[in-house]
Amino acid sequence: MRAHIIELVAQALGYLKRDGDLDIDPAMDIQVEQTRDPSHGDYACNIALILAKPLKRKPREIAELIQAKLPTSKRVARVEIAGPGFLNFFASGHYLKVVLREVLAQGDGYGLQEPGSRPDVLAEYVSANPTGPLHVGHGRGAAYGASLSAILRAAGHRVHREYYVNDHGRQMDILAVSVWLRYLELAGEQVPFPANGYRGDYIYDIAREVRSRHGDDLRHTAHQVTEGLPGDGEEGDPEKYIDALIQRARDLLGEAGYEACFNAALETMVTDIREDLDEFGVRFERWYSERSLETSGALARAIERLDAAGWLYEKDGAKWFKATELGDDKDRVVVRENGRTTYFASDLAYLLDKLERCSGTALYIFGADHHGYVPRLKAAARGLGEDPERLEFQLVQFAVLFRGGKKVQMSTRSGSFVTLRELREEVGNDAARYFYVMRSHEQHLDFDLDLATSRANENPVYYIQYAHARIMSVFRQLDGRGLRHNQAIGEAAISKLNSPHEEALIRTLGRYPELIETAARRRAPHMLAHFLHELASEFHAWYNNSQFLVDDDDVRNARLNLVAATGQVLRNGLKLIGVSAPEEM
Repeated sequence: MRAHIIELVAQALGYLKRDGDLDIDPAMDIQVEQTRDPSHGDYACNIALILAKPLKRKPREIAELIQAKLPTSKRVARVEIAGPGFLNFFASGHYLKVVLREVLAQGDGYGLQEPGSRPDVLAEYVSANPTGPLHVGHGRGAAYGASLSAILRAAGHRVHREYYVNDHGRQMDILAVSVWLRYLELAGEQVPFPANGYRGDYIYDIAREVRSRHGDDLRHTAHQVTEGLPGDGEEGDPEKYIDALIQRARDLLGEAGYEACFNAALETMVTDIREDLDEFGVRFERWYSERSLETSGALARAIERLDAAGWLYEKDGAKWFKATELGDDKDRVVVRENGRTTYFASDLAYLLDKLERCSGTALYIFGADHHGYVPRLKAAARGLGEDPERLEFQLVQFAVLFRGGKKVQMSTRSGSFVTLRELREEVGNDAARYFYVMRSHEQHLDFDLDLATSRANENPVYYIQYAHARIMSVFRQLDGRGLRHNQAIGEAAISKLNSPHEEALIRTLGRYPELIETAARRRAPHMLAHFLHELASEFHAWYNNSQFLVDDDDVRNARLNLVAATGQVLRNGLKLIGVSAPEEM
């Protein structure tokens, strides 16, 4: 409907331009929005107010000219001028008939745009270091990224979903050493555990697997491990100690032994993360290995491109990127003095590879604590000769759990955070997926565990799912009475749907395709979550004040058409945000 009204206004502007009534560009951007107050119609257009200043005329005069030139439309009952010059459009009964027909005819495809009708998007999200289980913060990024990707696809974008596996670098080395030390502990060697090591039961689990595979082959005495190392903890420098310990592990174990610990840790954690996300309904087309950047030559190619463009310089034996000249807050080391590349060098190579694989937008979905990456990566794009406008960043704010009105502090298993798996086990996937996206990702989220597990109308996901269950119960009752739903009779009798509840419900169903487009454009899955709650509310109000299985065939089938259409849109919308639509509750 919104697109139809825009076309009507565009035609009117074209006529006014042709006849010399207004000196305007008929191809100008026309804004049409849904109204909040039904007395103001269904849609409002502010084009007259926008034209008033450049034309130096009163907006109401311009609105009257546009109103007079608007083509007639079966979908529009009338157009009124309100306030200083808003054009308010009221939908017709024909439009309501069209909405129901489209919902029932298109079914699962209602609200979907033609695939590829909008630019491609390569969306990267979650991408947590494989050094521990996913926590509740990762869960919000996962739910947001998965829901947004689904909404973008629904709006016509081709979306490639990607997880960037940080399987190279210092944090992975710390993980490997942590596993080795726990392996030694299981073998009877009492080696002090480093202050900066990874703790938690999952490290013991990996160490047991290493021991089952390699027996005592990787065993060394505590004296061999710690002799000559610098101090740790309060008596020394934890950073220097862990680095020295990593080097000692490499020396004692050799390449094969060290890789045994490293790969066991990596494989276990990536498998755990993949299974966790898969069970959460979050899946990717590609799990992209950071290590592959080096083996494929992508890393060297990105550095060479920067160097050839004159954006690298040497200082203290290291190679630096002139990032400050391109908008970053400081220059960045690309190659250390020991010849090893940095995390930033990998970011460069991955960025370049992304842009070469995607013709549209490279969408980065980061946690809010990664805000510093925005100017850094835009500077990198400029240095590589790429358009920084092709990079898009969405920062997901933190999620905090509450139980009984009090903040939940920690998990008994991980020792330092609540895992995504623990959250899912407590509240279920549906509640977790919905609660994660029911607020804008730009806002902090207070996740109420008590509310998420309650079976009450105050729980929004329960309220929406209950509406769908009620819809399915109507059709079970229909079968129980030996009756059948005749869609054709219901369509012919659409005029019987004339109560305020019914007309409001149909208008809301008609907004769904536009809502998908808006949510995609604004990168805002929470808009869909709110829409579904509104739709459920309108259905519950109708359900509580009407009878559906009446004796009159026309009335019964007309109402059943509306019931079926409401269920269809609820299912379509819930699917996009990863929530099930139960038939019974």
